Amino acid sequence: MELRTIKNLSLRNKTVLLRVNFDVPIKNSGVSDDTRILAHLPTINFLLKQGAKVILISHLGRPSEVNSMRLKIQRYGLRPVFKYLKKSIKDLEFIESLEWPIIKEEVKNKKIVLLENLRFYPGEKDNNPNFTKFLASLADIYINDAFAVAHRNHASVSAITQYLPSYAGLLLEKEIEKLSEVLNKSKKPFIAVMGGAKISSKLPVLKNLSSKVDKILVGGALANDLLKTKGYNIGKSMVEKKLTKFKLEIEKKIVLPVDVVTSSKLKVQNSKLQFKIQNLKVEELNKLKNRNFKILDIGEETVELFADYIKNAKMIIWNGPMGLFEERPFDQGTKKIAEMIVKNKKAKIIIGGGDTIAVHKIKNKKQKIKNNAFISTGGGAMLEFLSGKKLPGIKGLL
Repeated sequence: MELRTIKNLSLRNKTVLLRVNFDVPIKNSGVSDDTRILAHLPTINFLLKQGAKVILISHLGRPSEVNSMRLKIQRYGLRPVFKYLKKSIKDLEFIESLEWPIIKEEVKNKKIVLLENLRFYPGEKDNNPNFTKFLASLADIYINDAFAVAHRNHASVSAITQYLPSYAGLLLEKEIEKLSEVLNKSKKPFIAVMGGAKISSKLPVLKNLSSKVDKILVGGALANDLLKTKGYNIGKSMVEKKLTKFKLEIEKKIVLPVDVVTSSKLKVQNSKLQFKIQNLKVEELNKLKNRNFKILDIGEETVELFADYIKNAKMIIWNGPMGLFEERPFDQGTKKIAEMIVKNKKAKIIIGGGDTIAVHKIKNKKQKIKNNAFISTGGGAMLEFLSGKKLPGIKGLL
């Protein structure tokens, strides 16, 4: 896949519209995870050093879920991102206005600016031509550095490439390079570790990878779906309503949990609710009389089983946690898997998906990412790319 990149462009005094992905968690009016912001700094700094004027555009969250514009700005405004980024880029300015004439005037002669949340405009998600033309009118060149949204058919991702000379940023180029290695230059043994939920979105990935990987280690709600199709009692565990059975060649590659950690609600005499936590073999699930339980993590034997595959792997791709990692004690399976993956120094490792990135940071606060490991900023985009789909945001950069 040959992308048009920015490395050999003449950028001096050119105004660049740079699509980034600042869709980061905001807590107490501040950025609580800067992974995605830091990932874009090499591209931003490259453009500034080349003498370009930069207009940063991004979305944050799903503001369409809120009716009031005041609440939209309060919950999904990019000012917290601006304040954080200003620490690294002193010349950065923030344009809060949502009025097109005002924005067009304010971006003039500015070294680098950040515009307000793109999704405050209905035209962004609707791929509206008028909105797209407005964005294009602000700059000479369009650069997409936001791999995480490359699977979206939105104005600032795909339609914009019809109106401006378009190129891939350094981060997007690196994402494509690393993920292409999974599809075209895989090393054996090749292990995929898949967790989280949404089997419907991950099934195409499993199908596409099944001819390349040796084993697919499955945990999280994804495992609940598959255990249910095999006739196991999963109580009230998270599953998708529509379950799909795998073809035989895919099923041969899948390794399911052999034991799980469950949580059952118990009522006590003082009316307070308590929980009974058990580590059970999957065969024991059907013997439970009380079906008021949830599977919330993989068990100890499963961790050991998965460890045997992980420590011998030469290539590992990991997407999604093994359980409810946000709450103790259901974080143990995911943390142990994270530790094993990072310890494998001989394997090429790709970590992707928001939850998976969060887990990695929790487990490895004092550890730097090794040269053999790459953290993808994309969740859904990574999955769609690995499923073999042609992403809308990539087509216009070829």
